[in-house]
Amino acid sequence: MSWIHEWPARTLMTCRHSSPWRGAPISTMLFLAVEFQLFREIAVNKTDLSNVYRGYIACLNKQDWPNLGQFVHDDVHYNGQRIGLSGYREMLVRDFHEIPDLYFHIQLLVADSSCVASRLDFNCTPKGTFLGLPVNGKKVSFAENVFYQFRGDKIEQVWSVIDKAAIEAQL
Repeated sequence: MSWIHEWPARTLMTCRHSSPWRGAPISTMLFLAVEFQLFREIAVNKTDLSNVYRGYIACLNKQDWPNLGQFVHDDVHYNGQRIGLSGYREMLVRDFHEIPDLYFHIQLLVADSSCVASRLDFNCTPKGTFLGLPVNGKKVSFAENVFYQFRGDKIEQVWSVIDKAAIEAQL
C-alpha cells in the first residue's frame, strides 16, 4: 500500500500509548489507518470528478485525441449503446469536422462520487446538415444537457440531450 509511509511505526506506537488508544493492538491501529485512508480517498474522488471533467472538456477543446483515453473508459456507452473508446473518438472527430468552430463551454457542473451532470453551451457554425436540420453555415446557439457515470476516474456512460428546438428556432 503506497500510503502506509504516511503512518510510520512511531506514529502508530505514539497513538497506541496515548489515550484513548492506550494498549490497543497494532492491528487495530492499522485498521484505523486503513479506514482513514479509505475515507480520505472517497472524499478526494468526490471532489476530483469535477476536476477530471474539466480536464476532459479541455481535452475535447484541444482535440487532443491521443489523450482521450485518460478520461474515457475503453467500454464507454453513449445514450445506452456501447460504442467503445474508438467509436467515441470517431464521433468527436466527426463532430469537429462538421462543426469546425466547435467549442465546449461548461455553463453548469454538478458532481458527486460517481456521476457528473453538466449543461454545455455552444455557439458554433455547422457546415451542412446538423441533427437533421439544414444549418448550412449559419451560426447557431444551443445547449446540451449531459450526464456522465464514471468508473473510477474514467467516463463509462454518457447520456446526452441536445436542445434541437433552440436550433430550429434560429433557422
